[in-house]
Amino acid sequence: MNLTIRRAEPSDYEGMQKIFSGPKVIWGTLQLPYPSVDMWRKRLAENQENVFELVACVEGDIVGQVFLQIFPRPRRKHVGQIGMSVRDDFQGQGVGTALMQAAVDMADRWLNVLRLELDVYTDNEPAVRLYKKFGFEIEGTLKKYAYRDGEYVDVYAMARFRPENPS
Repeated sequence: MNLTIRRAEPSDYEGMQKIFSGPKVIWGTLQLPYPSVDMWRKRLAENQENVFELVACVEGDIVGQVFLQIFPRPRRKHVGQIGMSVRDDFQGQGVGTALMQAAVDMADRWLNVLRLELDVYTDNEPAVRLYKKFGFEIEGTLKKYAYRDGEYVDVYAMARFRPENPS
C-alpha cells in the first residue's frame, strides 16, 4: 500500500465526510451519524492556527485523519490533544500507526509539546493498543462519558509525555 501523510486542505472535505460516514468510525468517535459535506467544508475552511489536521492518502484517496490541537492558554501551552479516525475499509492496515507516528513526531520535534492527551472508549481495544504502542498511558476512566448507540459508555483519559530525546 502506497500510503502518504500530508496536511489537510480545505478541498479535502468530501474525503473527510466519507471517513466519518462509516459505522465503525461513528462507533469509535464522538461524531454523529450522517455527517454533511457542507459541515466538513466549513470545518476545513476555518484553518485554526492551533490545530494541525493531517490526512493519510492511498493513491490520492483520503483514508484516515488525525488532528493535533495545541492549547492556546498560557498555563496549558505545553499540552496537545489528539483525535484520530481511519476509514472503515482501511482499519487494521497500518493507517492508524502511520497517522500516530506523524502526529507524535510533529508534537515532539516541531511543536515542543510536552504532554499529549486523548480520550478513547474503553471498549475500543484496537485503539487502546495503538495508543499504548506510542507511549500513552491510561490516567483514568470517565464514567458514562458519552451517549453512543442507545447507551452511556465510558472512556479512558490517556496521555503520554515527550521522551527526553525524541527520535
